[in-house]
Amino acid sequence: MTNPARLDLTAVGQPIQRKEDIRLLTGKGQFSDDFSLPRQAYAAMVRSPHPHARIIAIDESAARAMPGVLAVLTGADVAADKLGPIPHDPLPKTKFDMKLTGPDGNKAPFIGPHLLLPADKARHAGEAVAMVVAVTLEQALDAAEAVDVAWEELPWVSKTLKALGANAPAVWDEVPDNCFIETWFGDVRATNQAFAKADHVIGIEIDIPRVTAVTMEPRAALGHYDATSDRYTVYAGSGGAVRQKAEIASILGIAQERVRVLSFDVGGNFGARNRCYVEFALVAWA
Repeated sequence: MTNPARLDLTAVGQPIQRKEDIRLLTGKGQFSDDFSLPRQAYAAMVRSPHPHARIIAIDESAARAMPGVLAVLTGADVAADKLGPIPHDPLPKTKFDMKLTGPDGNKAPFIGPHLLLPADKARHAGEAVAMVVAVTLEQALDAAEAVDVAWEELPWVSKTLKALGANAPAVWDEVPDNCFIETWFGDVRATNQAFAKADHVIGIEIDIPRVTAVTMEPRAALGHYDATSDRYTVYAGSGGAVRQKAEIASILGIAQERVRVLSFDVGGNFGARNRCYVEFALVAWA
């Protein structure tokens, strides 16, 4: 028997030596927060403390009067500047994936518009509803606490099956029953007949909890607008700078050639960095 360890390996099967360890372990990585620009300002988000609440009014006057505050931006400003939603395309495209359709055979499932800052209501706890921009981070954080949001708390549920109940509150008015996807494949009638004729039917209930990636690098982003070239640059750790370039351009309503996204080292991904977060486009717009 030939000893594989004594074979001269070609490119295929050759172990690859790691090259990034020394650079990262000695603090020479380039993450989003490692970038700074001259006269850089800082942003802090005002987030909803409620899982479901209507935005009655946002009083920015106290925050605007505080030292160092440059701007307070809300969903009304997003609408006034005609910023588009983050483009999402969650429907599978390969021939091997089950095709997702809307209820009652509707081939176009409703995809809620993911605005940078909502103007009507918050649909989850922690959703950003305003952004404060100030000269220093401390000034931005202090001013964010001074933004007064008048809320009308709305009913909410945290269990998926309860959200499908008859009297469950609707997250989106366009989908009053909260059922966005109802997909069938195979022969439903024949399957039901087979179960009806079976001597024994065994059922199983599987509860899959919510899962999210908790990355080491927080959601940091740095935006820069160059008035001379009329171009935007965004520094943000991501799993796809080209995709996010297209998404940010779509949100701002400009040509992709006017946007550059720079992603160097990324402190964790597993899918969580593959799409554009609201903060990435917010810092470019601000």
